Amino acid sequence: MNLFLIAADTTTNVSNWTFGSGDMYNDILIVALIVVMIVLLASAIVVQKAMRSILKVTMPELVKQEEEAKKLARLTSRQNRRASWNSILGLRPLEEEKDIEIDHEYDGIKELDNPIPIWFNALFYSTVCFGVVYLLIYHVFGWGMLQDQEYNQEVAVAEKQKQEYLAQAANLVDESNVLADPALAAAGKSIFMANCAACHGNNGEGTIGPNLTDRNWIHGGEIKDIFKTVKYGVPEKGMVPWEQTLTPGQIAEVSNYILTLRDTKPANPKAPEGTEVIYEVAGAEEVNTDSTVVE
Repeated sequence: MNLFLIAADTTTNVSNWTFGSGDMYNDILIVALIVVMIVLLASAIVVQKAMRSILKVTMPELVKQEEEAKKLARLTSRQNRRASWNSILGLRPLEEEKDIEIDHEYDGIKELDNPIPIWFNALFYSTVCFGVVYLLIYHVFGWGMLQDQEYNQEVAVAEKQKQEYLAQAANLVDESNVLADPALAAAGKSIFMANCAACHGNNGEGTIGPNLTDRNWIHGGEIKDIFKTVKYGVPEKGMVPWEQTLTPGQIAEVSNYILTLRDTKPANPKAPEGTEVIYEVAGAEEVNTDSTVVE
């Protein structure tokens, strides 16, 4: 009785029928319903097979006629599918070859007058239609890009992406990984003239700031030293830190330009300051061979 009342109460709130909700009676009811459905389905299958067996015993002729009708229907369906497929492929039964023989033979070889298969005609005419549409779109109305136009567009996109990548990579440089690269010096000259020439002279000969063309350096003459000096400045001597004004890529460019000023011997150079450092040229870079620590 209690189980019946619980089931009746549960049926009034069908939306809460969730297995595993924590309500034991609700879970029992759901499991019971599933079991009942499985039993009913199995019973229906058993009853159907039992009825079939009874018919085979009581009315064998009727069952035999039904089975033969099903076999005939399957055979007809298979033949229709085969005929349709043969029609598409342009194939004909061997017994019909005598109806399509051409009235001549050579060395015992006879020729058959086989028509062109439907699939081949469909493929051929579709290529003709495609060619006409392609001609109109690309060569008459100009609605699409030709191969050379697509190539030029892809090259332009790739070049833009390359420049963006180089710009991003240039801004990742710092005093720990900057390298001497003569290719950057050309761009660094304009930065030097706009920001550094006022204190170091147009040719690096030195005015307020020190001479950049000799081999005497106050804070080190390696590319990394120059980058660090430009980036952080020397506030106690009046040189501002340029990291707030120039990007890391621009600092690398102007540092490489400063390297090209070494040993240029401009007119009226400022007197040397700092420690003299000796360099040996090694390819595009200059290597410090002085054992003295430059400060």
